Amino acid sequence: MVELKTKVTEKSVTEFLARIKDERRRKDCLTVMRIMQSVTKARPKMWGPSIVGFGSYHYTYASGREGDWPLTGFSPRKQNLTVYIMTGFRGRDRLMKKLGKHTTGYSCLYLNSLEDTNKSVLKTLIKSSVTILKKRSGRGRG
Repeated sequence: MVELKTKVTEKSVTEFLARIKDERRRKDCLTVMRIMQSVTKARPKMWGPSIVGFGSYHYTYASGREGDWPLTGFSPRKQNLTVYIMTGFRGRDRLMKKLGKHTTGYSCLYLNSLEDTNKSVLKTLIKSSVTILKKRSGRGRG
C-alpha cells in the first residue's frame, strides 16, 4: 500500500508562515490560524511541507485505504489561500452564499483575500465541518 506523503511533521508553523513573502497573504493566514485554533482548541501543526493543520481524524475508504488528516487546516498557495473543510453538511450551501468571493474544490475552499470574506461565516463553516468530522470519526483528536 502507498504511504501517504502528507502527515504531521515537527516543522515550525511560525517559521513556515514567516516565509510567506506576500504580507496580505501572511496576515490572512494568521487570521485563519486564530479562527481554526479557537474552533478546534488544538495547536497548529505542519502537515507535510505546506499545510497548517489542527487536530486530526482517521479515515478509511471502502477500498481499504486509510490514513489520518487534519480536522481542518489551510495552505497559502501561490494563487489563493486554500482552506480544508468538509463538504455536504446541512446548511453549507446557505453559508457559502454569504461567505463572499471564493471558489471551491472537493474539500477545498479557495479564498483570494480575507478582505472579500465574511469571517464570521468562515468561522461557522469551519466549526460545522469540524463538528461533522468529529462525529463521523468518533470525536477526532485535538
